[in-house]
Amino acid sequence: MIEFRGVHKTYDTGVKALKDINIRIDKGDFVFIVGASGAGKSTFLKLIMREEVPSAGEVVVNDYRLSRLKRREIPYLRRTMGIVFQDFRLINKMTVFDNVAFAMRVTGASSRDVRKRVPYILGLVGLQNKARSFPMELSGGEQQRVGLARALVNNPSLIIADEPTGNIDPELSFEIVELLNEINRRGTTILMVTHEHDLVRKFSRRVIKIRDGCVVSDSIGGRAGHELE
Repeated sequence: MIEFRGVHKTYDTGVKALKDINIRIDKGDFVFIVGASGAGKSTFLKLIMREEVPSAGEVVVNDYRLSRLKRREIPYLRRTMGIVFQDFRLINKMTVFDNVAFAMRVTGASSRDVRKRVPYILGLVGLQNKARSFPMELSGGEQQRVGLARALVNNPSLIIADEPTGNIDPELSFEIVELLNEINRRGTTILMVTHEHDLVRKFSRRVIKIRDGCVVSDSIGGRAGHELE
């Protein structure tokens, strides 16, 4: 669960990135976050990940009240979420298997658990035959699926996908969102930032639009219509 209660964020430069945000995203939801560059989407995500703190108001994520979170508690918050990046952020010297396994190893998972879990997750994203490949041997769509597998491997309750289709061919974008849809059907909350309005319309999920730091609409994609423009 994610909740923003009267959240404002003003940077030291004086930029008011978010203004009086009040949002609740329940467990198991699938939500698109849309808005132009500079609208406040990145700040919204940074607050959820506790990379930034609000200037006013309260942010609650997976039962953590972030304004009260001690520095040593931040890693535990982040273990409840998986992050999928636009630029993949894979380690080129590691195989697909080891890129995904790395996310488990940093949490102290046993070798036995890694050997069991990683092949299962690679199968889930359709990469069971690419375990020994290196990132540079993969297509953009395949690299993003590795990123998705890495985000999933620790079984987080929340996936944050930050423009996950921004660096792949348009025809592969639907494939990535279909995978996110399937993950959501299994109970994982999905929060996806995107500029691709065709995806938003096709999948007809909840859409939150941010403009100039404010939430200007909160509706279902299939009914959002001109609000996406």
